[in-house]
Amino acid sequence: MPYRSTGTAADADALTQVLLVTSRDSGRWVIPKGNPKPGSTAHAAAALEAEEEAGVTGMVCPTPLGSYRYRKRRGNGASLMVDVEVFPFAVTGEMAAWKEQSERQRRWFSLPEAANAVDEPDLRDLIRSFGPEEFRAVTRRAGVLDTVVQKSKVNRMFAWFQRLLPKSGNFFEMFEAHAATVVAGADALARVLQSGGADHIREVIEREHDADEITRKVLQTVRVTFLTPFDRGAITALIGSMDDAIDEMQATVRAIDLYEIDGFEDEMKDMAGIVVDAARLTLEAMPLLRDVARNGTRLHELTERLVRMESHADDIHAAGLKRAYKELGPSDPLKFAVLRELYKHLERIVDAFEDVANEIDGIVIDHA
Repeated sequence: MPYRSTGTAADADALTQVLLVTSRDSGRWVIPKGNPKPGSTAHAAAALEAEEEAGVTGMVCPTPLGSYRYRKRRGNGASLMVDVEVFPFAVTGEMAAWKEQSERQRRWFSLPEAANAVDEPDLRDLIRSFGPEEFRAVTRRAGVLDTVVQKSKVNRMFAWFQRLLPKSGNFFEMFEAHAATVVAGADALARVLQSGGADHIREVIEREHDADEITRKVLQTVRVTFLTPFDRGAITALIGSMDDAIDEMQATVRAIDLYEIDGFEDEMKDMAGIVVDAARLTLEAMPLLRDVARNGTRLHELTERLVRMESHADDIHAAGLKRAYKELGPSDPLKFAVLRELYKHLERIVDAFEDVANEIDGIVIDHA
């Protein structure tokens, strides 16, 4: 499911857009899909289909969002049920020309529009589940977020955060600002692993500095605020776990820069895909904390997915490390040590997102 974020609409669902393509046989709107080639993983096949059918490139999360079934008519006239796994695909580029350009149309839809455009009920539910259920953009408020936007040049996809008004002090505003910074850092990290580049490394480092400023502001505010929306320990633990995630992103790119790594294993890219989607889920969760009692169910859905993704990342980490040891351990132990360090940083990023999920669950238990 190719998606991108925008900052041009006040409606929360319109902030995330999904790219659909037309089916070659019926012309109905569908997501890019196809059968994996022998030896290919499902998520890698999904990324290839997105490139061939929709002409987009980006970072795919190897943990599926879910699955749906539909009936496909074969060339011999048979109509058979097909199971489709759906993977989040963060689009970073659109191609001017692509393989199936003459056979399909492509179009960006808001989440409600995309859900209404597809025919399959289960796919419709998956698309709807991709965005926040309870989220209201309200009046613009100046504060720490404006400083972050001005200093770090946060792009338009985060401009909508400026319209958020916290219920108590500015804790919610700072949570959301920090989450936006984490997403920007994750996107830059993904670009590093996709194509390298000193500029992307520098951006991750700058985003980490921005996140540190917000964290310091939160800790200062906790000390001087008489009434806080949550227990002070919960506030500091939540912002701390989010900050750990972007700290490890910075550590990852610093290691890449130090060791001059210019090629990355598929398992590393898969873990980066999980990091991008984990950051997106964290970004969605923060505004829901404004009304925990009302949004407890959705918050639990998000944290459950974060925990499942962390477990998947552990498996990917183990497989990648094992393969690197077999290929490099006996012949090039120094290069293996470098790759092991990089894998460890990527694992710690995902571990930090699991900590974020645990802190959110604790808040839900106490306040929902």
